[in-house]
Amino acid sequence: MNNFDFLKKIDNNLYDIITEAEKLYTAEFFEQCMGQTRRFGEQICKNILAQKRQYDGSFDEMLATLKDNAHSISEKEFIDDLYFLKKQGNISVHSSTVKRDGILAFECLQRAFEASINYAVLYKKGSKAILKKQYDVNLLMTGKPSLKEEFEERFEEIKKKKPSKTKKSPPQQVYSMKTSNKNRKPIFWIFVGISSLISFILLSVMIILNNIR
Repeated sequence: MNNFDFLKKIDNNLYDIITEAEKLYTAEFFEQCMGQTRRFGEQICKNILAQKRQYDGSFDEMLATLKDNAHSISEKEFIDDLYFLKKQGNISVHSSTVKRDGILAFECLQRAFEASINYAVLYKKGSKAILKKQYDVNLLMTGKPSLKEEFEERFEEIKKKKPSKTKKSPPQQVYSMKTSNKNRKPIFWIFVGISSLISFILLSVMIILNNIR
């Protein structure tokens, strides 16, 4: 297995070219790896322009043609990746010294990966599910996918197999409002209180009148 397995069904020749680039990287032939990713980018350009029956010239001319026809953000990002592969590939091929820059070579592989995804979806009508793919370092170095990717794939399979359940609305709870007995004053006792007050007032008045007499 490798990061570019999805290219097999789309373009086997591109798959072979970029697989060789990954092999060169794991063998620490970093400059040769960058040169191979440049070749990969150039072949992608040729495929697109041949499909559209447009002029097939140098790498620079092909990129310029694609750039003139690019409209969406995805297309512009795709062309930026191809420019990067061309530039770094040219530097590695024409450099007078061996730099063995593993970080830059790895970035070339990542850019080639992004370019291949956009190529598959934008120009070859590949499944949009490919857009979710991410470059897996563990897969590059060991040939086995990382546990994270394996877990995500299994989780997606479980989700597909699991029947959907309709959500039941929770039973409505009925609350009865009861007034505390401590705060409740019966009418009877209110009446008694008022009557007592009136009686007290009348009694007071009578006492005052008796005293006056």
